[in-house]
This record gives sequence, C-alpha cells and structure tokens, in this order.
Amino acid sequence: LAAAGTCLLTGASSLDGNQPLILQVSPLTAPAPAFVSVRATVEASDDNRALEVIAQSPDFYRSSRVELQGRNAPRLAVFEYSSLPPGLYDITGVLVGTTGRRAAVSRLVRIVGMAGSGK
Repeated sequence: LAAAGTCLLTGASSLDGNQPLILQVSPLTAPAPAFVSVRATVEASDDNRALEVIAQSPDFYRSSRVELQGRNAPRLAVFEYSSLPPGLYDITGVLVGTTGRRAAVSRLVRIVGMAGSGK
C-alpha cells in the first residue's frame, strides 16, 4: 500500500528558520481510497543518517525509511501512500542523526468514506 520515496534533489543551503526537516503532505483531506504524497525536505548536515516517514491511524500503520549519507544525501525525499482507507492519519517525519533523533514533524490528514460506507 505504500511505496518508499525516491530521493529527487540535492543542495547545500539551510532551510527556513534553521529547521532541519520540513514535511509537506498533500492532500490534507481526501475521499477514500486516498493517495497521499509526502515531501520531506532535509537540511544538509554531516549528522544526517536516516529519514523515516510514518502514516498511522487507529486502523492503519505504515512506515518507510531511507538511509542518508550526511551532507551528501539528497535534500528531498518523496513518499507515496496509496489506497488509504477512511480515518484520521498522523503523518510523521523523523530525521535521525548520529546521536539519535534530530527532528520530528507531524501533519494530520483526514480520509473520508463515501456516503453510505459506514465510515
């Protein structure tokens, strides 16, 4: 149901406000079964070791992880989740460094059921 992202872009500039991780999720509301795209932008840093994105609701859990090669890693990773059933999802991105978690960002996504579906 989920496809781990392919890294798409490189660069060395810092993100707005010194944020090591920015998470863009689209759409934030969609009818089921939904396709949700997550774009994670990571600040270039020698400390970066992994990026994990988790999509979870009370009835669903999926995680994807990509290893990062520090400052040389691509700055953008895209994760795609398809056929999501109805529910309120917490989409969380976690940037892991050499000593553990460097940053975590969450976004809420609502997937609504079709009329008469009981959800």
